Amino acid sequence: MSRIAYVNGRYVPHRQAAVHIEDRGYQFSDGVYEVIATVRGRLVDEEAHLQRLDRSLSALRMRWPMTPAALRFVVRELIRRNRLSGLGAIYLQITRGVAPRNHPFPAGVEPALVMTARPLPPFDVEAARRGVRVIALPDERWKRPDIKSVSLLANVLAKQQAVEAGAYEAWLVDDKGLITEGTASNAWIVTRDGELVTRQADRAILNGITRCALINLAGAHGVRLVERPFDIAEAQNAAEAFLTSTTSWLKAVVRIDDAVIGDGRIGPLSERLLSSYVDRVAAIGAAASGTVR
Repeated sequence: MSRIAYVNGRYVPHRQAAVHIEDRGYQFSDGVYEVIATVRGRLVDEEAHLQRLDRSLSALRMRWPMTPAALRFVVRELIRRNRLSGLGAIYLQITRGVAPRNHPFPAGVEPALVMTARPLPPFDVEAARRGVRVIALPDERWKRPDIKSVSLLANVLAKQQAVEAGAYEAWLVDDKGLITEGTASNAWIVTRDGELVTRQADRAILNGITRCALINLAGAHGVRLVERPFDIAEAQNAAEAFLTSTTSWLKAVVRIDDAVIGDGRIGPLSERLLSSYVDRVAAIGAAASGTVR
């Protein structure tokens, strides 16, 4: 079955989907986006994603292209038309719209909305347990990564450098030597006395939806959580480390640059949180299919 995209009010074959050459997202990165996971046709953390979308739009002084209720309907229709029955992902992007190229906000322009849907392979829990390597790179992004803007060039360059180094991700380091986050993930460590640490959700990081879910799961497990910055040296000497994102869920980090974390395997707290998150997604899927797990 061919994939179906949504472009400014129309459902079209994915290969035919297109936007105007003077769309401000294309010319200025003047737009925001969200990626929402699906399981058995049901959205994961839908409300949290839409709240973050609203925050991003407000920060860029952009209007919703339609009401949130209408957007929810379109997302569900896109899921239906693409028959997302297992794991999947919805990508939605809102730009300021189409106007002759000029830096100031154009007047009388309607926001543009595009969405795509794609199936994802089953989540590989064993690969998440085996863990990945990350490398440390300078954080060269603009100063508002808390806004989920489509301006991701610095992230792309850092991610490519990680790939070329044989790593899964790059953890970005600010001018004070402190880790902010990954190019497409949040960074976590577990100290040797069992404290779970992730940077506070300030303007230096994107407040990941999976990050928020993990904070709640940690609280349910009675884990001591501290939201504060940490540097590379502390991360390399941590008992455990992992990263989180919408599509990666939780992956153990077993090497940072050339330093092995812990004993080079997923740690016990990371294992507990991963298992809890897997169960959480399974419960969402079970609710979607009307089964009891």
